[in-house]
Amino acid sequence: MIIAIDGPAASGKGTLSRRLAEEYGFHHLDTGLTYRATAKALIDAGLPLDDEKVAEKVAKGVELAGLDRDILSSHEIGEAASKIAVMPSVRRALVEAQRDFSQREPGTVLDGRDIGTVVCPNAQVKLYVTASPEVRARRRYDEILAKGGMADYAAIFADVKKRDERDMGRADSPLKPAEDAYLLDTSEMSIEAAFQAAKVVIDAALKTT
Repeated sequence: MIIAIDGPAASGKGTLSRRLAEEYGFHHLDTGLTYRATAKALIDAGLPLDDEKVAEKVAKGVELAGLDRDILSSHEIGEAASKIAVMPSVRRALVEAQRDFSQREPGTVLDGRDIGTVVCPNAQVKLYVTASPEVRARRRYDEILAKGGMADYAAIFADVKKRDERDMGRADSPLKPAEDAYLLDTSEMSIEAAFQAAKVVIDAALKTT
């Protein structure tokens, strides 16, 4: 069983994916972290971020087990990841690794931007989790404050809009719902409500497999 979860930044798909994986005893992969791990490896080794051949080689060596969200979620790594994520050979290398991961037993939950459309187009369940840019920016703002950080809502909102444009407008694997994806708008939903809605879809799919 493969559950593909796509959606824009701060839509709640990561939290939902981790909870679903735990609920069903499936393996979970945040595919965005694979790009961040590649970027961090380049930075740590003092390698350039604009050399596609070097980045591809590093991407092929990324270990998908035990990617640390806390370490990889820094702004610097995020910016570096966005530079290498547009490189076709890097995308191919990481997509291949993500597909290998998706075959783990008894099942997997992968979340990202192109899981249902590119990485696992044959996934038994496809969810597209979204929310309005205002809600997503507010969530990110509240999250930073909750961790004791400083945040500027206007700057976060602008960043969310910029990332949406970049993700949806790129030539290679743009962010968009798969034709057969179940749309889940969490703008006015609690994580519990989103979880229950997703569970209905997954439970129905499990009965037919």
